[in-house]
Amino acid sequence: MNPFARATNKQKSLLISVLALAVLSAGSASAAAAHNKDPLDARTLGAVKARFSELMALANRHDLKALHRMFWQSPSVLLVAKSAIASEGNWAGFWGNDAVDRKLHDIAASGPVILTPDLAKLKVVGLTHEMAESYAPMSITVSYAGQDGAPKPFLMIIEWIKVANDWKVASEIILPIPPAPTVKASE
Repeated sequence: MNPFARATNKQKSLLISVLALAVLSAGSASAAAAHNKDPLDARTLGAVKARFSELMALANRHDLKALHRMFWQSPSVLLVAKSAIASEGNWAGFWGNDAVDRKLHDIAASGPVILTPDLAKLKVVGLTHEMAESYAPMSITVSYAGQDGAPKPFLMIIEWIKVANDWKVASEIILPIPPAPTVKASE
Protein backbone atom coordinates (compact mmCIF):
# COMPACT_ATOMS: atom_id res chain seq x y z
CA MET A 1 0.00 0.00 0.00
CA ASN A 2 1.44 3.43 -0.91
CA PRO A 3 2.02 6.03 1.87
CA PHE A 4 -0.78 8.27 0.52
CA ALA A 5 -3.33 5.46 0.72
CA ARG A 6 -2.18 4.60 4.25
CA ALA A 7 -2.50 8.25 5.33
CA THR A 8 -5.97 8.38 3.85
CA ASN A 9 -6.99 5.25 5.75
CA LYS A 10 -5.57 6.73 8.99
CA GLN A 11 -7.44 9.96 8.31
CA LYS A 12 -10.62 7.97 7.63
CA SER A 13 -10.17 6.03 10.88
CA LEU A 14 -9.50 9.24 12.78
CA LEU A 15 -12.55 10.91 11.23
CA ILE A 16 -14.74 7.91 12.09
CA SER A 17 -13.40 7.91 15.66
CA VAL A 18 -14.04 11.64 16.07
CA LEU A 19 -17.58 11.29 14.69
CA ALA A 20 -18.30 8.31 16.94
CA LEU A 21 -17.00 10.24 19.95
CA ALA A 22 -19.13 13.26 19.01
CA VAL A 23 -22.25 11.11 18.67
CA LEU A 24 -21.58 9.36 21.99
CA SER A 25 -20.86 12.67 23.73
CA ALA A 26 -24.05 14.21 22.40
CA GLY A 27 -25.99 11.18 23.61
CA SER A 28 -24.35 11.39 27.03
CA ALA A 29 -25.05 15.13 27.25
CA SER A 30 -28.72 14.68 26.43
CA ALA A 31 -28.95 11.75 28.84
CA ALA A 32 -27.28 13.86 31.53
CA ALA A 33 -29.71 16.72 30.87
CA ALA A 34 -32.65 14.32 31.13
CA HIS A 35 -31.12 12.75 34.24
CA ASN A 36 -30.67 16.18 35.88
CA LYS A 37 -34.37 16.98 35.45
CA ASP A 38 -36.16 17.07 38.78
CA PRO A 39 -38.21 13.86 39.19
CA LEU A 40 -41.02 15.87 40.82
CA ASP A 41 -43.21 18.33 38.94
CA ALA A 42 -43.80 21.92 40.08
CA ARG A 43 -47.16 21.05 41.67
CA THR A 44 -45.58 18.32 43.81
CA LEU A 45 -42.66 20.53 44.82
CA GLY A 46 -45.23 23.15 45.83
CA ALA A 47 -47.03 20.55 47.95
CA VAL A 48 -43.78 19.75 49.79
CA LYS A 49 -43.19 23.49 50.36
CA ALA A 50 -46.70 23.72 51.82
CA ARG A 51 -45.93 20.78 54.13
CA PHE A 52 -42.76 22.59 55.25
CA SER A 53 -44.79 25.71 56.12
CA GLU A 54 -47.31 23.53 57.97
CA LEU A 55 -44.47 21.90 59.94
CA MET A 56 -43.14 25.34 60.98
CA ALA A 57 -46.61 26.51 62.08
CA LEU A 58 -47.19 23.34 64.14
CA ALA A 59 -43.78 23.65 65.80
CA ASN A 60 -44.43 27.30 66.69
CA ARG A 61 -47.81 26.33 68.22
CA HIS A 62 -46.23 23.37 70.10
CA ASP A 63 -48.89 21.09 68.57
CA LEU A 64 -47.09 17.86 69.44
CA LYS A 65 -49.87 15.51 68.29
CA ALA A 66 -50.03 17.11 64.86
CA LEU A 67 -46.21 17.18 64.69
CA HIS A 68 -46.18 13.44 65.42
CA ARG A 69 -48.45 12.89 62.40
CA MET A 70 -46.10 14.95 60.19
CA PHE A 71 -43.29 12.45 60.77
CA TRP A 72 -42.89 9.14 58.96
CA GLN A 73 -43.99 6.37 61.32
CA SER A 74 -40.83 4.28 61.24
CA PRO A 75 -37.96 3.24 63.50
CA SER A 76 -35.74 4.87 60.84
CA VAL A 77 -37.17 8.38 61.28
CA LEU A 78 -34.43 10.78 62.43
CA LEU A 79 -34.31 14.12 64.22
CA VAL A 80 -30.92 15.79 64.75
CA ALA A 81 -31.21 18.42 67.47
CA LYS A 82 -29.59 19.96 70.55
CA SER A 83 -29.10 17.49 73.38
CA ALA A 84 -29.56 18.21 77.07
CA ILE A 85 -27.70 15.04 78.07
CA ALA A 86 -23.92 15.40 78.21
CA SER A 87 -23.27 11.75 77.30
CA GLU A 88 -25.14 12.26 73.99
CA GLY A 89 -22.89 15.15 73.02
CA ASN A 90 -23.93 18.73 72.36
CA TRP A 91 -26.04 17.75 69.30
CA ALA A 92 -27.31 14.25 68.65
CA GLY A 93 -29.45 12.07 66.43
CA PHE A 94 -32.74 10.78 67.81
CA TRP A 95 -33.98 7.70 65.96
CA GLY A 96 -37.52 6.35 65.89
CA ASN A 97 -40.85 7.96 66.65
CA ASP A 98 -40.69 7.54 70.43
CA ALA A 99 -37.31 9.28 70.61
CA VAL A 100 -38.44 12.05 68.23
CA ASP A 101 -41.67 12.58 70.20
CA ARG A 102 -39.75 12.77 73.51
CA LYS A 103 -37.23 15.25 72.07
CA LEU A 104 -39.96 17.50 70.63
CA HIS A 105 -41.85 17.31 73.95
CA ASP A 106 -38.73 18.29 75.92
CA ILE A 107 -37.97 21.21 73.60
CA ALA A 108 -41.59 22.45 73.72
CA ALA A 109 -41.69 22.14 77.52
CA SER A 110 -38.59 24.35 77.86
CA GLY A 111 -40.53 27.49 76.98
CA PRO A 112 -41.25 29.47 73.87
CA VAL A 113 -39.90 28.07 70.61
CA ILE A 114 -40.07 30.28 67.56
CA LEU A 115 -38.90 29.02 64.18
CA THR A 116 -38.68 31.77 61.57
CA PRO A 117 -37.62 30.30 58.23
CA ASP A 118 -36.38 32.50 55.40
CA LEU A 119 -39.03 31.31 52.93
CA ALA A 120 -37.36 33.26 50.11
CA LYS A 121 -34.41 30.87 50.49
CA LEU A 122 -36.47 27.70 51.00
CA LYS A 123 -35.36 25.19 48.37
CA VAL A 124 -37.17 21.93 47.65
CA VAL A 125 -35.89 19.35 45.18
CA GLY A 126 -37.06 15.91 44.22
CA LEU A 127 -34.62 13.08 44.82
CA THR A 128 -36.93 10.40 43.41
CA HIS A 129 -40.67 10.23 42.78
CA GLU A 130 -41.12 9.28 46.45
CA MET A 131 -38.36 11.35 48.11
CA ALA A 132 -37.75 15.09 48.33
CA GLU A 133 -35.33 17.31 50.21
CA SER A 134 -35.89 20.78 51.61
CA TYR A 135 -33.31 23.28 52.81
CA ALA A 136 -34.05 26.51 54.63
CA PRO A 137 -31.97 28.95 56.65
CA MET A 138 -33.90 30.15 59.67
CA SER A 139 -33.78 31.89 62.98
CA ILE A 140 -34.71 29.79 66.01
CA THR A 141 -35.52 31.22 69.41
CA VAL A 142 -35.43 28.59 72.16
CA SER A 143 -34.35 28.22 75.80
CA TYR A 144 -33.81 24.44 75.66
CA ALA A 145 -30.64 22.83 77.09
CA GLY A 146 -28.94 26.01 78.24
CA GLN A 147 -29.70 28.10 75.15
CA ASP A 148 -30.33 31.71 76.12
CA GLY A 149 -33.64 32.31 74.34
CA ALA A 150 -32.14 34.78 71.88
CA PRO A 151 -32.77 34.20 68.16
CA LYS A 152 -29.89 32.30 66.56
CA PRO A 153 -29.21 31.31 62.94
CA PHE A 154 -29.75 27.69 61.91
CA LEU A 155 -30.11 25.58 58.80
CA MET A 156 -32.91 23.03 58.57
CA ILE A 157 -32.52 20.17 56.11
CA ILE A 158 -35.45 17.78 55.78
CA GLU A 159 -35.74 14.55 53.83
CA TRP A 160 -39.38 13.97 52.87
CA ILE A 161 -40.88 10.59 51.99
CA LYS A 162 -44.16 10.05 50.19
CA VAL A 163 -46.42 7.76 52.19
CA ALA A 164 -49.72 6.98 50.46
CA ASN A 165 -50.63 10.44 49.09
CA ASP A 166 -48.93 12.48 51.81
CA TRP A 167 -45.40 13.82 52.35
CA LYS A 168 -43.87 12.90 55.73
CA VAL A 169 -40.66 13.96 57.45
CA ALA A 170 -38.17 11.09 57.19
CA SER A 171 -35.30 13.07 58.70
CA GLU A 172 -35.01 16.59 60.07
CA ILE A 173 -31.54 17.93 60.62
CA ILE A 174 -31.24 21.20 62.51
CA LEU A 175 -27.75 22.69 62.29
CA PRO A 176 -26.59 25.73 64.24
CA ILE A 177 -24.63 28.23 62.16
CA PRO A 178 -21.53 29.21 64.11
CA PRO A 179 -20.66 32.89 64.32
CA ALA A 180 -18.27 34.14 61.65
CA PRO A 181 -14.70 34.20 62.89
CA THR A 182 -13.40 37.60 63.84
CA VAL A 183 -10.72 38.93 61.55
CA LYS A 184 -7.69 40.21 63.37
CA ALA A 185 -6.39 43.57 62.19
CA SER A 186 -2.91 43.55 60.67
CA GLU A 187 -0.26 44.96 62.93
